[in-house]
Parts: sequence; structure tokens; C-alpha cells
Amino acid sequence: MSGFDRARDVLARGVAARVFPGAACEVGTAERAAWAAAEGAVAYEADAFRVTADTVYDLASLTKPLAAATVAMRLVQDGRLDLGAAVADLQPAWRGADRAQVTVADLLEHASGLTDWLPLWKTHDGREAIVAAAAEAPLAYPPRERSIYSDLGFIVAGALLERVGGDGLDRLFARVWREPASALLVFRPGEEVRARCAPTRFSEARERLLQGEVDDDNAWTMGGVAGHAGLFGTAGAVGAFARGVLRVLQRDSAAERALVSCDVLRRFLQQSSVPASSRALGWDLMRPTSSCGGRMSAEAFGHTGFTGTSLWIDPVRGVYAVLLANRVHPAAGPNEPMQEIRRAFHDALLEDGGYRRTGG
Repeated sequence: MSGFDRARDVLARGVAARVFPGAACEVGTAERAAWAAAEGAVAYEADAFRVTADTVYDLASLTKPLAAATVAMRLVQDGRLDLGAAVADLQPAWRGADRAQVTVADLLEHASGLTDWLPLWKTHDGREAIVAAAAEAPLAYPPRERSIYSDLGFIVAGALLERVGGDGLDRLFARVWREPASALLVFRPGEEVRARCAPTRFSEARERLLQGEVDDDNAWTMGGVAGHAGLFGTAGAVGAFARGVLRVLQRDSAAERALVSCDVLRRFLQQSSVPASSRALGWDLMRPTSSCGGRMSAEAFGHTGFTGTSLWIDPVRGVYAVLLANRVHPAAGPNEPMQEIRRAFHDALLEDGGYRRTGG
């Protein structure tokens, strides 16, 4: 059995165990997509349509590195954003002596002091209200004392990027991401795209099954565009993004012009100096407990999404792996089974040489 066959078998086992109704994946190098597969259906009903390469997923927190960090990189490259700037100087809602020294980099490294998540949508309505509530939330720890993964921090970061960039995050990202329509990475998908979306959960608050609208309630209250969630895409589109990143790291001049310079990207991939942090700027870095398993190189970086999505890029091996699923359908259960599938999937790719065959 080949490495790719083993990886496909992992996905099939995930469907059989009802970790998710279906999933799509893509593996490749800077040059090309080497393998793509789809397993299962978008829902558990007998008449649910099968997952294909065209199935669109709510990428959830992949929004952080793909959209928010990418916009931040371009603003840094253009000289419009200073990572060392105080958030208080850029975001009026960020007030208080306890957070006066917090920088843009602190937000992107999840080291601002903000807690992980709060149901702000229950007591605040509208984009500005959610941003203000996130910015004013009590700090859970002194800034840079530790790193706590924080949706609230990226709500603030996304709004800050909009202020600096002078436009909505969705439009700022669209100016950077100019791939063909087939490489779909988009906020607030239109009607035709929504019809191809894998549903997430049934929302009691919205009284409907969510399909093609952001699963995260805070992002929904913000209109579907936020720094922490809201991006939708296919496995192939996320793979196209990963290929661009790998080409930038190879100092491909066309890729650097299209996305960002290699020097700026490498700055965003530097490990945080916060004690015990595995974070970079918008990205997570390889560690023994990572969702990419135990066989990627120490230089690997990636991210996961609550809905069941992930992207990992290994610049040493020169490969990437995209795995998209709707594990929250029809209701969000514990994340541990999905994490086990992710680790098994990536390990399977390496065990029998699947990654080695992606080259050339």
C-alpha cells in the first residue's frame, strides 16, 4: 500500500467513524499538486452529495494565516504597518494601562493578554460593537508573559488591518490573492458558491443549518468578514496558496511580486520569543503534539480550523498538505477525534514515502 493509499484510508476511517461526513485533501510541492482526493459526502443523509474537488469548506481559523497574516505582510512590505507599533495608537477601542504596551506583533503572536474566546455576539450587535468588546475584554494574563490562542486578538487585529489598509479585510485580501476563479478563497460566498459548500452545524441562534455562511457566531455578527474567521475555499485553492508560499521561500521573483517578499514572509515565520510559545505571526510552528503528526521537519508551519480544516507546509521537504472536513456537522463535538485523524493522515503521507514522490 502506498503512502497516498494509506492517507486515503485514514480519511475513509474518519468517515466510517463519523468523525466527519466527508473530506477533501491535496498534497503537493511548489511546482504542482501531486495528489488530491475526496472521501464521503457533505452530510450524513443518504441523498447528500459526494465530496469532490469543487466542494467548498468554511475554513474557520485558517482565515488567520491565509487572510489576516497575508494582508498584514503586504502592509508591512508596503511600509504602511509597523509590527512594533502600539495597538493603542492604531485602534481607538484599545484602551487601558494594562494593555498600553501591546504591539501589533503581540496580537499576531497570540501574546496580547486577551483570553481565547468569548460569546460577544450574545450581548453585542454589529461589527464595531464586536470589535470594541474584544478590544475592551479583561486581560487573562500580562502581555507577553505567555501565549494563549485568541480569537479575540485576531478580531482586534483584523479591524486594525482595515484601519491601516483603508478598506475591508475581504477587499484587502482580494487585492493580494489574484489567482484564477478556480482557486477560490473568498469571504461571504455568493449564491452559486454557497450551493457547493459543505454545511457546518445547525445554529440555534440563527435557527437554521449553516451552509455557505460563516459558522463562527462572532464573525457572523460582524457580517461574515473578520480576522479570525470567515474565509471559504476548496482544497485546491488552499493548495494553490501553499504553492505560492513555497515558491516565495524559494525566492521565486514572480511569486514574491504576487504574494509577498521572502524576507517579510520569513519574518512572519520567526518563532515568538514568548516563553513556551509555538506561535509565529499568524502561523503555528511544528512541535511534537502538532496536528501535522510527528514526521514533518522542525521547520514546518501551519494552522488548523475549528470546523475541521488544516494546512501544513514543510519548507525543508518542500511539500504542503491540505485537509478540509466539516467535522462540526451536524453539531460540534469534541475535537480530539479530528486531531487524531489529522496526525494519522500526515504521518501516513510520510511513512511510505508519499511526500518524497511529490517532487519533480
